[in-house]
Amino acid sequence: MTPTDLSLRQADDDDLPVVAELYLAARRAAPMPPSVHSDADVRAWVTSWDLTAREVWLAEAEGAPAGFANLTSTWLDGLYVAPDRQGRGAGSSLVDLAKTLRPAGIGLWVFEVNEPARAFYRRHGFVELERTDGSANEERAPDIRMVWPGTDPLGCYRALIDEVDDALGELLARRTALTRVVQEHKRAASSPLDPAPDPARDAEREAEIVARVAALAPELGRDRVGRIVHAIISESLAAARDRA
Repeated sequence: MTPTDLSLRQADDDDLPVVAELYLAARRAAPMPPSVHSDADVRAWVTSWDLTAREVWLAEAEGAPAGFANLTSTWLDGLYVAPDRQGRGAGSSLVDLAKTLRPAGIGLWVFEVNEPARAFYRRHGFVELERTDGSANEERAPDIRMVWPGTDPLGCYRALIDEVDDALGELLARRTALTRVVQEHKRAASSPLDPAPDPARDAEREAEIVARVAALAPELGRDRVGRIVHAIISESLAAARDRA
């Protein structure tokens, strides 16, 4: 339930300067890595948001800005509450609104060190799905993908699995094509007096691949990753031989 002193409304372009100040104040107060952008750059970025491509909802308490939520079709791109309004229902009201507006589910990213935010989202039904080393974000800080699976959790999770399977299919196609090219190169480079139609596998290189992939998928563990990598390489080599 929304606190009685709080109102929620969709922001327009004129509200974006206020949203920028909320963002700056809330981020400074949160246990997050320092921003890599100046305050001026942040203000310019927020005020340039295209509100036809995203929804920004503003929480106000007694006419004063209390927080905001920034929504795309599938992501909660940001939820920030003014430091003096934290713990008084603004954040919960905004996340409940986001769930109402996105009943099929919604995702977000949160820094691993921001335990208060992680606990807040867990209380609201969000599940931690994956962790990264932070190499893909500007702060280079480990982060976590969380998802609220909506009114049909199984359907939401299966849709996410479908996305991963599609990506795996594309990667397997690339891996198979590269294996074929490597085998063709080895055959072309071999001596006519000592042809190598089926070059031996490189055990040392495969062990390096397993170690690298296992570090990216710690939940699987090295043994399982080893079996998966072995199967991928074996079948890629078999496909290359069949094509040859």
